[in-house]
Order: sequence, then structure tokens, then C-alpha cells
Amino acid sequence: MGFDTTLYLTMLITLAVIMDPPGQVPLFLSLVGHRPPAVRNRAAWQAPAVSFLVITVFAIAGNAILNYLHIGIPALQGAGGLLLLLVALQLLTGLGNAGNPQSVSDDVNVALVPLGTPLLAGPGAIAAVIVNVGQADGATSAYLAIGAAIVSIHIILVLVLRFSTVLIKILGIGGITLMAKIAGLLLAAIAVQLIADSIKGFIAAG
Repeated sequence: MGFDTTLYLTMLITLAVIMDPPGQVPLFLSLVGHRPPAVRNRAAWQAPAVSFLVITVFAIAGNAILNYLHIGIPALQGAGGLLLLLVALQLLTGLGNAGNPQSVSDDVNVALVPLGTPLLAGPGAIAAVIVNVGQADGATSAYLAIGAAIVSIHIILVLVLRFSTVLIKILGIGGITLMAKIAGLLLAAIAVQLIADSIKGFIAAG
């Protein structure tokens, strides 16, 4: 059966670049920094868990799902961009900060959307997985390598997000608020780029 180490490393690096674990830290803290420690710690593993579930589903049946729904990658990029833009506007306008009490259901939803998807399991990561699975051409070693890479990147994400909460003690409420504004600006730029890529994709597809 074997194991394709080269494909594993290639896939792991690709997902690491796309999902950018260190780059998720300011976004993660800006969304959960004002919440109780228990909520932050829960979100640190819930968000990667949601991402893992979404990416695994698309790895197994991504092409079938997209073909059945007549959805292309540009549509995923556009939807993800619009959703991220809404989150960016909330961060920039201060909605969801410490002055606005959050219920338990709201806390869970933050781990689901936007943390789990589309921040972690975004259009780029989904597209990369679908393409690599399609190129595996039925080789068991390739499937094992892709699966191992998906598991590995999510373990890294859990560790990075879990230990990022230590920064809260250093930054304080003022630092988290400032980080939220910066993260909102960066997130807005990412959202606009996704929407632009979506438009380019639709134009290229004719």
C-alpha cells in the first residue's frame, strides 16, 4: 500500500500556506478575546474541528457535491468573500465586543462561522483538496498522504489557537480591541480579494 511522503509534504505545505495558522491568531483573538476563558478554549478546538469536518467532506465528495448543485469554485470564493466582509465590518464597527453580552449559542456559532468556515476551511483550502484528490487517480498511497496532511494541519491549528489565548494576558482588553480593528481591516482586504478572484473565475469560465 505504501505512503507518498512527497505528496504528504506538498499537501501539508500547501494547506499551511492557504490556512496560515499564525495569521489566524489575530482574527481568532479579535473574535473571542473578550469572552470567558472556557469559551476561548472551547473555540480553539471547535473551530479546527469544524474546518476538519468541512474539508474532509469535500475531500471525499467535493466534486460530486459541486457538480450536483452546479456550483463552481468561483461561486465558493464569492460566497466566502461576502461572508468574511460581513465579519470584517462587525470587527471594524465594534459589534460583538465586550459591551455586547453573548449567549452560549452565539459563542458556539463563532466557532462554526466564521472561524471554522470560511476562515479556516475557506474556498482556497477546499479547492486545493478537491484538486489533489482528483489527481490521486485512485492511488491508495496518495489518499493516505492527503488524509494525513489534512489531519496534521488541523492538529497544528488546534495548538496554535489554544496557546494564542496566552497573549490575552499580555495584550489586555485595549490590545485586543486594537487587534480587532487591525484584523477587521485585513479581513476586509481578504474578502475583497476573494470576491475579485470569484469575478475573474466567472469571466474566465465564459
